[in-house]
Amino acid sequence: MAGSQCCSNPPTLDPNSGLGFVEELGGLKTYISTSSSDHSKVAVLLISDIFGYEAPNIRLIADKVAAAGFYAVVPDFFYGDPYNINGDNRPLLEWLKDHGTDKGVEDAKPVVEALKSKGFSAIGGVGFCWGGKVVTELAKSKSIEVAVLLHPSLVTLDDIKEVNIPIEILGAEIDNFTPPALIEQFKEILATKLPQVESHVEIIPKVEHGWTVRYNLDDEAASKSANEAHSKMLDWFSNYLKY
Repeated sequence: MAGSQCCSNPPTLDPNSGLGFVEELGGLKTYISTSSSDHSKVAVLLISDIFGYEAPNIRLIADKVAAAGFYAVVPDFFYGDPYNINGDNRPLLEWLKDHGTDKGVEDAKPVVEALKSKGFSAIGGVGFCWGGKVVTELAKSKSIEVAVLLHPSLVTLDDIKEVNIPIEILGAEIDNFTPPALIEQFKEILATKLPQVESHVEIIPKVEHGWTVRYNLDDEAASKSANEAHSKMLDWFSNYLKY
């Protein structure tokens, strides 16, 4: 995970970005987005890449999730210390020692419980890069009901073997962390679980690791590719995340 693709096109963080608001949820500061006519009984937990919950694009995606009728939450799993490629003297591997995905999984569990205590009867999870591993672990333990992985990192074949909830995986054609060959192996494993465990696995052509969340809104082609992936994600939740 400690490569250039993981850090390419870093966002300019903005704590005021998005249509939602920030409040504590499960012990973590969390960006929350809801639709104006929200009466949803289902929630979606968005788990970011290494750049964290103040990245404008992750909040934009949360706003899309909310507009589709879900209660969208983006917790700050890094406690105000996202990776800062321009100002962090620590190499990424050093930063990851303080912000491992194992800790992310433990921190996510109280968030899930807090959502359940609010009355949400079904919870989905979508993970980007670093967050993909966390969502996979939540899927393995059935802490969530539906999973989506977008250009995940650190996910293994053994992980996928243990997933028994509906899962969608969108990988990039150009990805050093989870290359297409590994995505194809994920697909083969999940195919053996059909129809008991629904899955959709796809390699998106001509895009790089990070394309769904670290894209320039002014780049028409990049935005189109990202938006198409977001639509696939929303369709997956609409089809399988039920209360």
